[in-house]
Amino acid sequence: MKKFLALLLAVLMLASVLVACGDNNKKSSDSSGEATVEIEDGAKLLVWAPDKAIDLTKELCEEFKKEHSDKNITIDVQVQSESEAATQALNDKDAAADVFGFASDQFNKLMTANALAPVFAPDDIKSRNSEASVKAATGEDGALYAFPETDDNGYFLVYDKSIIKNPDSIEGILDDCRKAGKKFVMDAGNGYYSCVFMFTGGVTLEGVDKEGTQQFNDYNKDQVLDSLEAFANLFHDYSDVFLSSEVAKIPTGMAANPQIVAAGIDGTWDTVAIKEALGDNYGAAKLPTIKVKGEDKQMISLHGYKLMGVNAVSKFPNAAQALADFLTSEESQIKRAESLGWGPSNTKAKEDKAVTESESITAVLAQSEFSVPQVNMSDTFWSPMNTLGNTLWKDKDYSRATIEKNFDKTIASIKDE
Repeated sequence: MKKFLALLLAVLMLASVLVACGDNNKKSSDSSGEATVEIEDGAKLLVWAPDKAIDLTKELCEEFKKEHSDKNITIDVQVQSESEAATQALNDKDAAADVFGFASDQFNKLMTANALAPVFAPDDIKSRNSEASVKAATGEDGALYAFPETDDNGYFLVYDKSIIKNPDSIEGILDDCRKAGKKFVMDAGNGYYSCVFMFTGGVTLEGVDKEGTQQFNDYNKDQVLDSLEAFANLFHDYSDVFLSSEVAKIPTGMAANPQIVAAGIDGTWDTVAIKEALGDNYGAAKLPTIKVKGEDKQMISLHGYKLMGVNAVSKFPNAAQALADFLTSEESQIKRAESLGWGPSNTKAKEDKAVTESESITAVLAQSEFSVPQVNMSDTFWSPMNTLGNTLWKDKDYSRATIEKNFDKTIASIKDE
């Protein structure tokens, strides 16, 4: 933290930020005569955090206040999901949080609306975090506009070791579930997960153009249809086992008496609850393979990053920047790994035993090697993907011709054609 504040030199700040600081800032000079900017006295900050991280965020904010007790800082921490943070921030920037966490796919939306303040000491933040997470927080102008918080905003396989003996293939997992009379859960009607179906077939995202239209790679359509067809056949062949439902059903199902869920696709946000349900039988691994035309294909997922932004119109920009730095520091990221199971972006935090000994963090990072980055995405991506997933698992007509028709419609809808 002291290193960060020392780096808050005026030469690193935009003129607009200096103006916004107003008379509340105490200004001093270092030995070189260059002005430094300190945390404002009496700063009042609003922080948004997801519900499962709210208690830890409050705890960390109290630590920050104690560290700067001479500044009389007030911090209000409120619940706001990371998936909706950008939308809520853009509804009213003046009423939005000074500091808020958000998913990396919302970065472009926030940048387009000029809602994020540039990071005051970017070189320091870049040196502490993974290259991929830094890239996700960097604007087209090359400047850093958010603080990396995690490297693990993705999903993986969770399972009951006492039941699932073959976690490497989806067919093996479903067979084990069937033998035990248990369910496999995946939210197939949610585009965040159902994109796996076409990504496994070779589709990747290539950013958005100047008009905001989602771009795709030059994929082989026949291979994509092969993948979609394989998933559709799987869902129907194992209709007695496969359950398309919200991922919240996984920890509750695993904790049920009698237990009804043996495996599912979930993320680190549910690690604590699932571990409590399974105890020593908790298992985690990268996503399994699926047989496509007789060949085992690795499932390809969407992998993003949790970022923390500072509101561009915060009335206390220096305090907000310092708090965002504190909340994403090595120590704070380790605490999240310990209590929430979140994988850090901080390179030193990655070496802590809370990370190296975590099955869930190891699993999601292993899956990240088989993923499409969740950055530079159009808002139009999600709804059509929801629909495609739903048609694959529940439509009675899942012939190749129908699948092709639905896929073509999905791509056209995403591109808003």
